[in-house]
Amino acid sequence: MTNTQQPTPKSSLAPVGGDRQTPDISRNAISQEIQNLNCTPAKYSHAIATFMRRRTHLSQYAQKALTDPSFAPYIINHGKVLGKLGDVSNIRDLQVLFKDTPNKENAPLTLEIGFGMGDSLVKMAQADRTRNFVGIEVHEPGIGRAAYLAHELGLTNLKVLNGDAIALLNNLPDEHLDTVQLYFPDPWQKKRHYKRRFVTTERMTLVADKLKTGGVFHSATDWEHYALWMLEVLDNMATFDNLAGKGNFSPRPDFRPATKFEKRGADYGRASWDLLYQKV
Repeated sequence: MTNTQQPTPKSSLAPVGGDRQTPDISRNAISQEIQNLNCTPAKYSHAIATFMRRRTHLSQYAQKALTDPSFAPYIINHGKVLGKLGDVSNIRDLQVLFKDTPNKENAPLTLEIGFGMGDSLVKMAQADRTRNFVGIEVHEPGIGRAAYLAHELGLTNLKVLNGDAIALLNNLPDEHLDTVQLYFPDPWQKKRHYKRRFVTTERMTLVADKLKTGGVFHSATDWEHYALWMLEVLDNMATFDNLAGKGNFSPRPDFRPATKFEKRGADYGRASWDLLYQKV
């Protein structure tokens, strides 16, 4: 199965009660926190970052991809100064980036937000070469590694960039994307950091604007509180239809490779939850 297909909806009920991550989990409390967040004035919420950049070691392969001009076809904003957040202000069309590739501009387009070290994204692009993929990330080791792997595999349907996903989405035209992926995002588990979670009503309204009608938002997490949080946010947005039925999580689709974070979580006994929503 590729991500052009959707799994058959079936019952996959949301978890109840808590776990060791969130011992005081409560759906009513989550709902109240979301309502409180929705009352935050826009002038404040727009300035809140959904990510934290960390200084990490660059492998020789990642550094080569980030600095060698031969990797420019894979990194959209290649050649920037290492250690700085990439500039996405001039990127206003992702489809046009593929005009000189075998797929051309009109192939289905997937944007993955926060692809980590790139393993899952590269595997998806390799498995479905009829679809174009763009990944955006802020951590240079992952950006360089993904580009290096794409180059080694000879992929022509994958491009990555360094930058803020919200800034990029704000630049893109409406009805531009077929799929938006958000796999194992930072759960920002402390209550005071909930405002930094990517999935909020305001940010998901922006995602919905950029998705084509019929397009899909797909998220996955192994953090129970965030899973329930996303379910609450998205089930209450009229622009999205839960493909598993309101109140349910989707079965894990075959087209989503397991990420290293998911495998690590499984080693600690954590479950994972998938959410697939279609723009209506």
